[in-house]
Amino acid sequence: MRVTGYRALTTLQRWGRPVGDANGAFADGLVPVPLVLVDTDEGVTGVGLGPHVELDGVFAAIEGEDPRCVTALYDRMLRRTFKAGHAGAVFGTIGALDTALWDIKAQLAGEPLWRLLGGRDRTVTAYASGLDMGLPDDALVEVYRAYAERGVRAAKLKGGLDVDEDRRRLGLVRDVLADASGGARPGLMLDANESWTRKQAVRHVHELERTLDLIWVEEPVRRWDAEGLATVGRGIRASVATGENLTGLEQFRPLLAAGAVDIVQTAAVWGVTHFLRVAALAQAHDLPVSPIGTTPTGLLHAATAVPNHIASELQDLVPPVGLLVDVRVEDGAFVLGDSPGLGIVVDEAAVAAVAAGEGPRPSGPHVRPARAGHRLVPDRTS
Repeated sequence: MRVTGYRALTTLQRWGRPVGDANGAFADGLVPVPLVLVDTDEGVTGVGLGPHVELDGVFAAIEGEDPRCVTALYDRMLRRTFKAGHAGAVFGTIGALDTALWDIKAQLAGEPLWRLLGGRDRTVTAYASGLDMGLPDDALVEVYRAYAERGVRAAKLKGGLDVDEDRRRLGLVRDVLADASGGARPGLMLDANESWTRKQAVRHVHELERTLDLIWVEEPVRRWDAEGLATVGRGIRASVATGENLTGLEQFRPLLAAGAVDIVQTAAVWGVTHFLRVAALAQAHDLPVSPIGTTPTGLLHAATAVPNHIASELQDLVPPVGLLVDVRVEDGAFVLGDSPGLGIVVDEAAVAAVAAGEGPRPSGPHVRPARAGHRLVPDRTS
C-alpha cells in the first residue's frame, strides 16, 4: 500500500457570533479551517486538519510510502524540513499529514483510532471554551448555558485586559454552571493568550483569587519564557497552563526543566504523534496533559490512550461546514464513536461551496497587538 497524493481544502467554522481573545476578534464569527485529504493506491483516504504551508515539500517525505509507518513517516517529515525550520505553521502541516496517516492506519485495521492506540474508555472529559472575549453578559450566559446543558461543569474564559471585567464574567459563568449542576462548585480557568508581563500576570490573577478559585491560568506570559512562567506559578494559587503554541519536544524541554508548567497543553493542529510524545514527556514529570483546539478529534482519540490526560477543550458544539464527525458530547465528556479511523466524513461539495479563500485576515486573535504587555491601565478595546 502506498500514499499517492493529497487534496488541500479549506472550510469554515461558523460560530454565529464574534469570537476572539485579548489579542483581537473575528467579528463575523467565521474562522477558516484548512484540512488535507491524503489518498492511497487502495482507495483509503485519511483526513487531517491543519495548515497548507510548504505542503508540497512536506508531502514529498511521505509520497510513495506505506501510510501504516506513521511514526517513522512523522520523523521523515521533520528531517525533510529541519534546515528551514519545522516550527510554526510548517509544524502544523506536518501535524495535518500525520493525523491523516493515523486515520488511514486505523481505517485499514477496521477500528476507531482510540481503540487502535490502546484506549479502553471512549469518553474524554471536556471543559467548555467559548472564545468569548467581548461578548455582552446576556450572550455570555447563553453560550455557557448551552455547554452546561451537555453536562459540562468546567469552563475557560478569555480575558486579561481588565481585572474587574474578568472577575464579573467569571462569576457569571460560575453561576450558570453551578445552577445546572444543582449548586456544585464548577471549575474555572482564564486564558490571557500571552497578553501580560510577569508582574502584570501575578497582580491580575492575585486580585481575581481574592474571590474566585481558578484551576489554571493559561499562557499568562510569552510561551517561551520559562523563567517568567515559573515566576507567575510561584506568585499565584492557580496552576499555569501552556504549550498549545509550542512545536516540538525541544520547545517543551526548557519549560519542564524550569518547573514552569503545571498543565501541559498541545494543539490539535500539531498532530497525533506530537501529542503522544508530549504526553509521555509530561508523564515523566508527573504532569497532566490537555489537548487544545476546535474539532480536536485526533487528539481526543489519542487522549484515551495516555494515563495523564486531564481534560480536553470543547469549543464550538457544531463541527466545521462539510464535516460529519462521529463524536457526541454528553454528561460533560466527548464520547467517541465506533467508525473506523477518526470518524470524520468530508462532504467535499459542501466544503467547495464555502467562500473560505479570501486570503489572510488582517486582524483577529492571530495578530498580537502592539501594546500587548505594555498597557499601563485596563484596556477593554484592544
